[in-house]
Parts: sequence; structure tokens; C-alpha cells
Amino acid sequence: MNLTWLMRAAHWVRHPPSMGRVILVGIVVAICLAIVGIEWLGLWPEALTLDPKAQRGPRLP
Repeated sequence: MNLTWLMRAAHWVRHPPSMGRVILVGIVVAICLAIVGIEWLGLWPEALTLDPKAQRGPRLP
């Protein structure tokens, strides 16, 4: 851990986030885990899956 992260940690301990922010981060993490779990179980719809062949950059003239 370098000095920058130590200073951030000290600031976070002195000024912790509000309960609303903690709940918001918890909800976002729970939604991400739910999406990963649904995809892992094979229940994710094929229509919402990206086609890797279609992910090309813009064509230059």
C-alpha cells in the first residue's frame, strides 16, 4: 500500500459514506451478481447477448 491509498483510507475513516450511499452500492452489487448468476445458469436470453463478430470499430474512408 502506498502513501496515496493510506491517505484515502484515513480520509474514509474520518468521513465515512452516508447510509444512502452504502445502500446504493449494495443494490448495484446485488444487481450485478444477479445478472452474472442468471447468465451462469444459462437463463440469459439470447437476444440480449452481444455478437462478438459485430463489434467492429468504425470504418475509415
